[in-house]
Amino acid sequence: MFKNKVLLITGGTGSFGNAVLKRFLDTDIAEIRIFSRDEKKQDDMRQKYNSPKLKFYIGDVRDYNSVLSATRGVDFIYHAAALKQVPSCEFHPMEAVKTNVLGTENVLEAAIANEVKRVICLSTDKAVYPINAMGISKAMMEKVMVAKSRNVDETKTVICGTRYGNVMASRGSVIPLFVDLIKKGKSLTITDPNMTRFMMTLEDAVDLVLYAFEHGSNGDIFVQKAPAATIETLTLALKELLEVPDHPVNVIGTRHGEKLFEALLSREEMVAAEDMGEYFRVPPDLRDLNYGKFVEDGDTRISEVEDYNSHNTDRLDVEGMKKLLLKLAFIRAMIAGEEFELDT
Repeated sequence: MFKNKVLLITGGTGSFGNAVLKRFLDTDIAEIRIFSRDEKKQDDMRQKYNSPKLKFYIGDVRDYNSVLSATRGVDFIYHAAALKQVPSCEFHPMEAVKTNVLGTENVLEAAIANEVKRVICLSTDKAVYPINAMGISKAMMEKVMVAKSRNVDETKTVICGTRYGNVMASRGSVIPLFVDLIKKGKSLTITDPNMTRFMMTLEDAVDLVLYAFEHGSNGDIFVQKAPAATIETLTLALKELLEVPDHPVNVIGTRHGEKLFEALLSREEMVAAEDMGEYFRVPPDLRDLNYGKFVEDGDTRISEVEDYNSHNTDRLDVEGMKKLLLKLAFIRAMIAGEEFELDT
């Protein structure tokens, strides 16, 4: 599907962009464009990968013209650019709106104008029942994505999305922070030991996007079925793997905008969701504003289902969490006493 094609990754200097590069650079794809506003990280990537397939575009999704220019001649887009840090978005909510909502509008408008064949928008579990500015902005991003998909010619452009839980070892996530604190001999800081989060690897994240790429129609949102763990379980697993079982832990309390658990699908979405095996597909509501369908006998009612969240999914114990952590290259390197630099 990607042979001789051009792929653009917005926010491509981040963890997801690096994971995609590792998956695609040695394939027969023609070109991968990295679009971001961070020239230092772009230069680091240029030197690290040293590939003629890799092209770099300085720009910001907030600036329509820079996106329009970068998407000329592009076949596919992975839209990963976002403000993702919950507390910082709480203090600067309009910045989250500018990047996550208006930036997505710009990406989709540019994609439609340049007849990009397929766009995958990356979202988060925090968009479901959002209580923080980051989640609200991502929920609005999804609404923009679905609205745009209603009015586009599917023979020219397909726009769909994915939703993630916690991507382990991604930039800004808690696992690299915990490892760094252990290395420095500092106490681990946890918010609430009973807080649960979905656990996914970066490889899972790339797999989900590829699945959406292959199976998505306009307006679809795809979710991977994922296990979850409490923060306490994660902490115990890390301490055991790194052989510091008595490392001190401080409970600091819930931060601004944090939830006890996250949901990947709401009850309303579960009613319409299609079980695809390892994934759920949530189709868009294609009704117009002239409502006329009444509930019929045999239809599933919202009250009869529950949402899909990190409290009711498969729960990892310490051994299960350790097994999942060992999928991470930097954890294996730490155990072996080797140096390992995380992709930023």
